[in-house]
Amino acid sequence: MKDLTPWQALTIVFTALAVARFLQQTTGHSIQRLVRTLRPLQEITVIIAGHSHLAADPIHPDTTDILTALGVPHP
Repeated sequence: MKDLTPWQALTIVFTALAVARFLQQTTGHSIQRLVRTLRPLQEITVIIAGHSHLAADPIHPDTTDILTALGVPHP
């Protein structure tokens, strides 16, 4: 971020604050809890012998609640 103008840096900061506020109001959880709950949510597509395979960790019930509150489709 060292090549950003002060205006650009403030834009990034205020955007992050707006997103954080939206997430907190929509889910009813703190940002700390959202980050801790959603951090392990990862998936990867692996191609083996020309076939795509999706590998993902099981989704925790708290994660499902957050994704549902945000309207994000999930398995």
